[in-house]
Amino acid sequence: MKLSLKSIATVSALSAVAAVPMLLSASPASAQMAGNYIGAGIAAGVTEDAAGDTSFGANVQGRFDVPVAPISVRGAALISDSVALMPLVTYDIGIAPGANLYVGGGYSFVTDEGRSTPLGDRSAPVATVGVEAAIRRNIVLYGDAKVGFDAYRNSNDAAVSLQVGAAYRF
Repeated sequence: MKLSLKSIATVSALSAVAAVPMLLSASPASAQMAGNYIGAGIAAGVTEDAAGDTSFGANVQGRFDVPVAPISVRGAALISDSVALMPLVTYDIGIAPGANLYVGGGYSFVTDEGRSTPLGDRSAPVATVGVEAAIRRNIVLYGDAKVGFDAYRNSNDAAVSLQVGAAYRF
């Protein structure tokens, strides 16, 4: 199963990189998804810690839309044996009416360093790339990948986590 999770992460990352040029050439008339939301879902750590373990848990994510700019202020909590709390700032690219691609970064604060979260076991800088789409007026689906740099205590390796969830938009 570990091989398949790594394969999924690799394919996802390559797909995102391949899609970026197409998305950046999208016309500015593409409508961005506006609004704020709070949601929850699952989080899966793709990389292994020093003991060879991965972490599976829950995520809680929120978005505050900055109306005068194509950016959002986000917050995420990845929950497993410990909790990783992340303030993030993202650049949002409208890819279809009511749908965005977002790219950004922030910092992961692990509440109990040394205990695993889906994004490593210690506090670290984080980069994220994801998509979000409104499927109804107040319902949003989101999915993203987060990379924590130097996020393991006994290693210099990066941690990768995949999240999916549903949110209430207000």
